[in-house]
Amino acid sequence: MSEFKLMEKTLGQILDDTVSLYPQNTAFIYTESGLRLTWKEFQEEVNTIAKGLMALGVQRGEKLAVWSPNVPHWISFMFAIAKVGAILVTVNTNYRSNELCYQLQQSECENLCLVKSYREHNFMSTLGSFAPEVFTQERENLHCEKLPHLKRVIYFGDDEQKNMFSVEEIKKLARTVSDEEFQKRQDSLSPYDTVNMQYTSGTTGFPKGVMLSHVNIGNNGFWIGENQKLTSKDTACLPAPFFHCLGCVLGLLADITHGTCSVVMENFNPVQVMTAVETHKCTSLIGVPSMYLSIVEHKLFKKFDYSTLRTGIMSGAICPIPLMERVVDEMNMKEITIPYGLTENSPVMTMSTTNETIEDRCATVGKAMPGIEVEIHDPVTNEKLPVNTQGEICSRGYCVMQGYYKNQEATDSVIDKDGWLHSGDLGVLDERGYLKITGRIKDMIVRGGENIYPRELEEFLIHMPDVLDVQVVGFPSRKYGEDIAAFFLTRNNKTIKAEDVRDFCRGRIAWHKIPRQVATVEEYPHTANGKIQKYKLRELAEKLFTQEK
Repeated sequence: MSEFKLMEKTLGQILDDTVSLYPQNTAFIYTESGLRLTWKEFQEEVNTIAKGLMALGVQRGEKLAVWSPNVPHWISFMFAIAKVGAILVTVNTNYRSNELCYQLQQSECENLCLVKSYREHNFMSTLGSFAPEVFTQERENLHCEKLPHLKRVIYFGDDEQKNMFSVEEIKKLARTVSDEEFQKRQDSLSPYDTVNMQYTSGTTGFPKGVMLSHVNIGNNGFWIGENQKLTSKDTACLPAPFFHCLGCVLGLLADITHGTCSVVMENFNPVQVMTAVETHKCTSLIGVPSMYLSIVEHKLFKKFDYSTLRTGIMSGAICPIPLMERVVDEMNMKEITIPYGLTENSPVMTMSTTNETIEDRCATVGKAMPGIEVEIHDPVTNEKLPVNTQGEICSRGYCVMQGYYKNQEATDSVIDKDGWLHSGDLGVLDERGYLKITGRIKDMIVRGGENIYPRELEEFLIHMPDVLDVQVVGFPSRKYGEDIAAFFLTRNNKTIKAEDVRDFCRGRIAWHKIPRQVATVEEYPHTANGKIQKYKLRELAEKLFTQEK
């Protein structure tokens, strides 16, 4: 691995560097459309769109929200936006009217880019439900009552949409901007400018706009790629959504900083992923544990060839050892890596490398990334704690966000006066520097005065027969204050009963940790990026079990 040196470059400069090294190498393969672009072709597309945005009047510091699955325009606009000094605001494709309106209002977004629909969701109808002016006013003179900052709407489709600018129109406008004007705009930018606003998933409270700079995500993407030993000879399969850091930074930026070819999928589908890996001889794959689980458990799993796979990422949740063993053995991902982080950290702060043991990959989330300090602090006093002591995971370095947009109070609550970002997660650092996640501070269950950490129980209960995954949450109890519920995902939908859990736990863990309430579910509630929404499980537990307590 390279020695750490901070890369003080804009995303546009990073892209141009890669193009200069590998101009004729394949940069992107889009599985749905069959489109293939070399690095040089991609650069030309980006530059044309960037000039078109300038001609349209997009100024440095303006925000452009992109509400779309992983279509080709997503990546082209990501870099075009960066090259003109604007800010990409990523929008969750699962958002409906209230969520979309809130994000566009809170971000004070001047521009919205969108597709017509995605799956069964009509984006145009959703937008029209709170911003009907988009469809009735002239596009050059847009004034929306609920979105006072919105100036323009850009349509990503091939057909025309009245009152919206098409991508082809924007490309044609590019000829009105000279190379000198374009270069002058790029030269005016700083690597420390905000280039990306990722809204936190909202699993707790209202989403907040995390402001990330070129330095934040460019460096993080580079070191994520280094930890996988990515090169220009690798081909990575990217089924994770780009509106989330997993797809955008761990996927795209890790690949682009290393000249790695990206096989882009509009959305996750296990059969399409297996097909892409075999067809394009992918050497890397990224996803969350639930994605990998749906692949290895699929009835067609053994029909595909995974021999070219080498590395990749399993992120978003700690992976159970049985699943990791299957991915390593049956998918040939001998060098798969496990990162840990949060959006506010750009996002990865610790990560395993390609040569960790199975035990270290599953029981820990690796060591601090180069250029990043990681410590365990007392959640109450903020004092640094010694090794092998549980406390709050904190990070410091180039990775820490610039803050939450228009929310200084929330920013100050997570970044202390010494520059430490407080994750809200509990963990332990061992004497080797490996980090183990033990839970979230807010996830901690206090049952009759006893502190219980769900992660500990989940790691134990995953070993029950026929259990594929288990999520443990607390819910209100008149007797104990809080009690414990376990939600199981099982093989062949086998039902797990409370007595099964008691029998498995008896004599092996303390009695007060044994879940008294149990349910078997067909699936967990997820955010669009694959994270399990524990707050919804807590709500379900309260509904199902509180009256019994």
